[in-house]
Amino acid sequence: MVQELLKAFILIFIAEMGDKTQILAMAFATKFPVKKVIAGIFLGSFLNHGLGILLGHYISNFIPINTIQIVAGFAFVGFSLWTLKSDDEDEEEEAEKSKFGAVITVALAFFIGELGDKTQLTAITLSIDAVYPLVILAGSVSGMIATGVLGIIVGKKLGDKIPEFTMKIIAASIFMFFGLTKLYETLPDSYLTPLNIILFLAVLVVAVVFLLRPEIIRRRQGRQTLFKKTSKDLYDYYNKIQSDIGEICLGTESCGSCKGNSCVVGHTKILIQKGLNEEELLLDESVDINEKTLEKKYDKNKVIESLITTLEVIKDDPSNPKYENLHKIRKNLEKILFGKSIENIEVWSDYSSKFTKMDSEIADKVFSVLNN
Repeated sequence: MVQELLKAFILIFIAEMGDKTQILAMAFATKFPVKKVIAGIFLGSFLNHGLGILLGHYISNFIPINTIQIVAGFAFVGFSLWTLKSDDEDEEEEAEKSKFGAVITVALAFFIGELGDKTQLTAITLSIDAVYPLVILAGSVSGMIATGVLGIIVGKKLGDKIPEFTMKIIAASIFMFFGLTKLYETLPDSYLTPLNIILFLAVLVVAVVFLLRPEIIRRRQGRQTLFKKTSKDLYDYYNKIQSDIGEICLGTESCGSCKGNSCVVGHTKILIQKGLNEEELLLDESVDINEKTLEKKYDKNKVIESLITTLEVIKDDPSNPKYENLHKIRKNLEKILFGKSIENIEVWSDYSSKFTKMDSEIADKVFSVLNN
């Protein structure tokens, strides 16, 4: 069983290194959260390889592999054009309304892209003599995820260094290249006449220009989408709060050895670093902060300043999921000031009322700044 698992994993891993789906993972990583890309890779690979292992060697009796490849080619061209779609002011709201859109999009790309491909054929071949077909499936899907994760890491690193618009063009170009290549290789020669090729490319050029025009106009006017503005605000916030928390920390001279995650300040530093790295929160929700670290003589004025800085960001949209990390930081700062925190902010006036009940003097300092 273990041998079959390792054999499937290694063969698929080697087959996928540098393959189009690994590059697709890189492209998707510049547009979607890592967890959703990985979930999409898992779902698409599981369905594709599962279909291959169960029905792969029969599928050509119903649908010619060549037809499947043509469909895949048009799908990749469609993904390319969709990638170029300009973001608008409602993009954040639309993303929340379709939380599973990213997963389904990635899964569909991987499912279609691997139909009739060498990795699906490899899974079919391995399953023919396998004692445990499900183990072959587990190994092949694990191999796909492993190569995908490598692609995601590269994609994220590039995304941190290359402007968003440039990455959008690169990602769209990758999809378009694979789509056009697949169509050229699989369409019947009777369709690949010079006139048809010119007409098809002309339609694509018009579509690309139409989709890029709003973004180009926006860039010329120097405007930002709400999504990008939020991202910039968060980046500026994390840099400022990192400096402020550094001044609040008493250091090893006062505390002895650093308590790290069990210290309220140490835990806050970790949250800030994750925010700067744009990492999705993997910390346990029930972090056990040592109560003694709340009793230390922190500079309360600096803590209040840090809390004001945090509240200034979240006050206009406290339910925004992008502020989940900021709420964790907020609660830590409240614990330093009051020994306890307000769990959720749903209505700003309710939060203000609860805050005032904990300490009216500090509340006056905080809300006099926030309300100006």
